[in-house]
Parts: sequence; C-alpha cells; structure tokens
Amino acid sequence: MTTERNIEGIYSGPPIHWVGDGFRVKGYFSAIPDAQRKLSPFLLFDYHAPYNYPPTANTRRGVGPHPHRGFETVTLAFQGSVAHHDSTGSGGVIGPGDVQWMTAAAGILHREYHEENYAREGGPMHMAQIWVNLPKARKMDAPGYQPLAAAQMGVVRLPDEAGIVRIIAGEYQGVKGPARTFTPINMFDVRLNRAGRADFSFPASENAALLVMKGAVTINGSAKAATDDFVLFRNEGERITVAADDDAHLLVLNGEPIREPVVSYGPFVMNSEREIQQAITDFQQGKFGYLED
Repeated sequence: MTTERNIEGIYSGPPIHWVGDGFRVKGYFSAIPDAQRKLSPFLLFDYHAPYNYPPTANTRRGVGPHPHRGFETVTLAFQGSVAHHDSTGSGGVIGPGDVQWMTAAAGILHREYHEENYAREGGPMHMAQIWVNLPKARKMDAPGYQPLAAAQMGVVRLPDEAGIVRIIAGEYQGVKGPARTFTPINMFDVRLNRAGRADFSFPASENAALLVMKGAVTINGSAKAATDDFVLFRNEGERITVAADDDAHLLVLNGEPIREPVVSYGPFVMNSEREIQQAITDFQQGKFGYLED
C-alpha cells in the first residue's frame, strides 16, 4: 500500500534576474536549503514566467557563446521561440511545446537567442531551463543534442476531462516520453482543468518536486500552492495527488539521485576540484570547439 508523500517546503523563489539580455528568470534552487542533495539529479531550475518582450528587429536578445561541461541543459518552451546553435554543429529553433535537451558532457559551446521571427514581432515568452547532472562515468562522453518537437511528446488524457499530462522524459501510466536520459528521470508538463485531478507515485528514495506555473492547486488534500510556487517533497511516502482549484499548469520533476560528489564552478559541474581546473584549462585551450557570436 502506498502512502502520501510529505511536503518539505513551498518556495516562491528569489527575485528575478536576467540571463544575458534575453531571459528574465527566477532561479528557484538558490532559495532551497541543501538543494543540491534534495533535488539531485537536477542542478538548477531557471523559470521564465510569461513576459511580453517588445519587437527587437535591430538587436538580438539572448546569451552569446558560453561553455558547459559535465551535465545537460534542458530548455522547455511554452510560449515564444528560441534559436540555439552549438560547437558540434547542432542547432535549431524551439517553439511552443518543444524541448531542447543538450548533453554538454565532455564540453560544448552554445548560444541562445530570441528566434528571428519572434524577435521581429515580439510578444509573450514562457520558458524554463533545467540543468541535469550526469554520473561520473558519463561526464566525459561526447556531447549530444536532442531536439524534441511538441508532436513527439507522450500524452495521457486524464479521466473525466480532468486535463492532460505530456511526458517529456520517463513514463506516466504506461506512456513514455521521447527524451533519452542517463539516469532515471520523469519530467511531466501537466495541464489541469478546474476541479481536475492528477495522481503521481514515485519511490520514496527518489527526489520529487513540482512548479505551479498557472492557477492554484491543493496537494494531497490539504496543502495549497499557487502560481509561481515551487513544491519540494520529502523522501517519505510515494503518492502525490494534485487537485486544481482553478485551471492550472504544472511542471513535475522526479529523479533518482546521483550519489556522487558534486563540485561546480559556473558552467562546469564535475566531481572534484582537479576536474574543474582541467575543464577551465581545456576551455581556455579551445578544446570545446569554436562558435561565432
């Protein structure tokens, strides 16, 4: 018999900051004590709540070429469009419903900008970027890129027109998502109609959290969470029930923790200080490739 999963805390996140000149985000994990352990394998969660950008036909908003090593970046688009290019020659545009899953691994340079047509018109942008750690055995693999289109996502329609669950990674009610992951991960984009309900169950040994991106919900029959609240669950119990007090949009994260040392320095996440120093040296020596601005 499964038991309800207890809540560790509900966080509104720190103040908004800018990533480059194109992304206005809240970095939720910085507001959570011991987030590195409690949310492993996830390392960072930058959430770009809906925001209207003016047209920028003569300038390019975004983040110029920068390196990564030792982890993956996962960018989810709900509104707006972002163009990506990296030093492996991969690139493309993610628009509403799409996900870009980039494996930096041994090292990559990439840049992200408001896509040209979107920038010309302006309008709402709603995004999230999550960093996912890699186990030590895979940190120095060759880099890779998964462009996951909206049409590829697994979809479960909940009973009684309660809503839908889009499966980006992992599995829900027997339906799998398209993302290839190095450790067990579930990542669900959930939309609930008013009075709709969704049930999830994750092993107590795995970490779990959710972000309310729209609306208000009741969790496990009693706890209330509203728009922009990030809910972290304890490693106690398995079952999570979410009931929508009004139309709601959620992002649910779950994963098996990577129980290895984590040493990070800016865009590098490794297992030791020596490996961080090597990453810096390799980047300075051009071993991550080349990418024009």
